[in-house]
Amino acid sequence: MSEWVLDSSVLLAIIRGERLKPEVYDLVEGGVMSAANVAEVYSRISDLHLDLSPKTDALIHLLDRIEPVTEQQARVIGSLRPQTKHAGLSLGDRACLALALQVGAEVYTADTAWSNVKVGCAIHLVR
Repeated sequence: MSEWVLDSSVLLAIIRGERLKPEVYDLVEGGVMSAANVAEVYSRISDLHLDLSPKTDALIHLLDRIEPVTEQQARVIGSLRPQTKHAGLSLGDRACLALALQVGAEVYTADTAWSNVKVGCAIHLVR
């Protein structure tokens, strides 16, 4: 595997100082994220009323790239709804999965609900 896709929950867990597997920190550098997930990170930080922008910006800059949401991905995001609704996956979660499916990558998430989801790409939990 040459690249991997990170869910917003991975960056949020790092920012909050949560206990994670040691190799998670190495995943940020060189990881790929959907622009929808980057927006989710900044939105969540805003919700928490925390001034974590410098730390967040530093993490975001370690990523290999941020991919825009394409029309093709939008269709996949919608089509994943029935398969992921039982686990409560959000539109942002499905954007992450759609990107991984498009580029043929594995996904890393801190959201344990994803362990009950099978969509055609490998999903790894970082806790």
